[in-house]
Amino acid sequence: MNDEVDMTTKTTKKTPASRRANNGRGFFRRVWSITWKLALAGLAVVTFYSIYLDQIIAQKFEGQKWHLPAQVFSRSMALYPGAAVSHPQMMAELKLLGYRKVANPRQVGEFSASSTRIELWRRPFLHPEGDQVEQRVMISFDSNGVSSVTRVSDKRQLAVFHLEPVLLDRIITGDGEDRLFVPTEEMPKSIVQALLLVEDRSFYEHHGVNPFAIARAAFVNISAGRTVQGGSTLTQQLAKNFFLSSERSLLRKVREALMAVIIDFRYSKDEILEAYLNEVYMGQDKSRAVHGMGLASRFYFGRPISELTIAQQAFLVATIKGPSYYNPWRYPERIQERRDLVLRLLMDAGDLTTAEYKAAVESPLAIRNLNKPAHQKLPSFFALVKQEVNERYGDALLKQSGVKIYTTLDPMAQEAAEKAVTQTLKSLDKSNKSLQVGMVVTDKYTGGIAAMVGDKTPGFDGFNRAVEIRRPIGSLIKPFVYATALAPNSQFTLATPLKDQPITLKNEQGKTWSPQNFDKKFSGQVPLLTALKKSMNVPTVNLGIAVGVDAVATTLAKSGWQEPLNEYPSMLLGAVNGSPLMVAQVYQTLADSGVYRKLTTVTAVLDADKNPLPVTRLPKEQAISPDTDFLIQYAMQQVVNTGTATRLGNAFPGVGLAGKTGTSNDSRDSWFAGFDERNVAAIWVGRDDNGKTSLYGSSGAMAVYLAFLKERPPISLRSIPVNGVVKGFFDRDTGVAKESDCSNVDALPALTATYRPVNNCGEPLQWWQKILGQ
Repeated sequence: MNDEVDMTTKTTKKTPASRRANNGRGFFRRVWSITWKLALAGLAVVTFYSIYLDQIIAQKFEGQKWHLPAQVFSRSMALYPGAAVSHPQMMAELKLLGYRKVANPRQVGEFSASSTRIELWRRPFLHPEGDQVEQRVMISFDSNGVSSVTRVSDKRQLAVFHLEPVLLDRIITGDGEDRLFVPTEEMPKSIVQALLLVEDRSFYEHHGVNPFAIARAAFVNISAGRTVQGGSTLTQQLAKNFFLSSERSLLRKVREALMAVIIDFRYSKDEILEAYLNEVYMGQDKSRAVHGMGLASRFYFGRPISELTIAQQAFLVATIKGPSYYNPWRYPERIQERRDLVLRLLMDAGDLTTAEYKAAVESPLAIRNLNKPAHQKLPSFFALVKQEVNERYGDALLKQSGVKIYTTLDPMAQEAAEKAVTQTLKSLDKSNKSLQVGMVVTDKYTGGIAAMVGDKTPGFDGFNRAVEIRRPIGSLIKPFVYATALAPNSQFTLATPLKDQPITLKNEQGKTWSPQNFDKKFSGQVPLLTALKKSMNVPTVNLGIAVGVDAVATTLAKSGWQEPLNEYPSMLLGAVNGSPLMVAQVYQTLADSGVYRKLTTVTAVLDADKNPLPVTRLPKEQAISPDTDFLIQYAMQQVVNTGTATRLGNAFPGVGLAGKTGTSNDSRDSWFAGFDERNVAAIWVGRDDNGKTSLYGSSGAMAVYLAFLKERPPISLRSIPVNGVVKGFFDRDTGVAKESDCSNVDALPALTATYRPVNNCGEPLQWWQKILGQ
């Protein structure tokens, strides 16, 4: 019995070794318990965090990926038989648009030219009226402009043909990022091929993260002792660019990898590739960050991405690695070496032949001139565009993504205006310091503002003298005095004698005013036409009082003068404060057969889906009868031929130009307004402090206009017959209407309604007339 007890006791006792084993198993069980619980908790955290990231990614990818800045375009040049576009102007336009001159156009973006014809292969583009397909046409010119536009494929003559507008700028209202979205199908295949070869060869095989690439990069970097290679996939780079900062940390890399896996799971490779190509950072344009291949093509080469050479496409892919390090303007040798590496990879992959590779590596970088901005500085014009957009479309429009704004700006007119202002003010400043300028150019046919300069330094973003000044316009008001007098059923003609004698006027307060002519002389009387072309003050005042100061004010207001007028006799000589924009508005009415149309800067706005936004039409009405306006245009041409603007006429002999000079008291303000068949211009030259300038209208503002026309050769005014106007004959001394065979008569246009020539010339009969009883 005792033996059995002893044996039982022995079997229940644990040895030290067994106790240690049991303790080990217990420890591992505890560790395992903690581990799987932690793993489960970690998995839960990762799951919930992944769901959170998935929501962020979905919101970004399936909503609005980017805020695309509003694109602002110039006018689209319209070509049609009779269009006032000369051969040199067309050549300059094509150069501005980046078309290539060749012997025989073989692809989009090319043209050839002779002295009278231009064969053009136009690019496709989005027009406010709809998509315009690529088209090959022959454009013929004569002395008046365009004579015909013929489609090459079927020899059909086109009624109207548009060139694509110039992308002037993008209005950035968000985070300073700038981009032009380009769908994958419009991206050159060589760019995609090169991108995958250089940045992510297994893009279509991995699932957002490439462990082998990460391991390879780590080995290379450890061996080199520094970071020389990256292992990130395109998807990881996209995740970093879209959602993360550039901070270097393990946590950020883990988050990047996780997001890359989610992106790859959620979206197709083509969607990811499109997002990357439009998101990747490509450089810095001053304060603007250049993102995406589409904008980079414009930024570096000044042309659409579809027209880049294979070497230029390789350049863009090469730049991705480090836009600052490979800045072509600072380090051309660096970017050329890397570009050539990209080209070699394309050749090794069989995407380039040996001959194509050699031709590409031997080509220059061909980047744009850094002195020529990637976008035009148009502070004065853009300020007016923003104001009009707010007034007509609402102040929220510019905050919308992908808006396209089509404007009236003529890039060639703007360039000519800027050169004219810069050169002329530099010359005038030599003898007259502190001069400033404001200039507005309009399109006679559309009523749009074609060019605007608000400072003698055109790109200066500050006080806009083209719009904001208010200065006495002087003699620029006189055509409206004469237009009032020459209205239908009026007693006045271009030949009517006007008194040119001393006159003193007294107002209700007893103050007197005695206007003087510029030369302080009086001639007794002068024909109405002479008074206007010589800009004589006293005859103008007499005429204005005869027709009524209030009637003159009405004519000016109907022509587009928007601000109140003080209806005093001094108004007749230009005691009216205005700006170049206000003057351009009323002179546009004179140039456009007396039709008032409110000047505009915006022709159409399209939303992100290319749909035109509804807008009310601008007012339009007949302010001055066409027959009266014809007489005023005739008189203003005489101002240029033999009047105060003779220097302008001498500079362009044989070209029909109309104009009017203006000078305020003490020569403080120099004005000129004039037009040819294409453009109306209004120019002010003076000082901001209202000091004396010693300049007249002909020596200051007209000098700017003359320089403008030298940069932009004028098109002669067309003398088109107008109903209600006949060729009249008037006695030189009395202004009486006579027959054409009378002596001592001048031939002048006259209104049919008031032209009543006398049957008898009113001259003494000759002896033979007496015999015949005449």
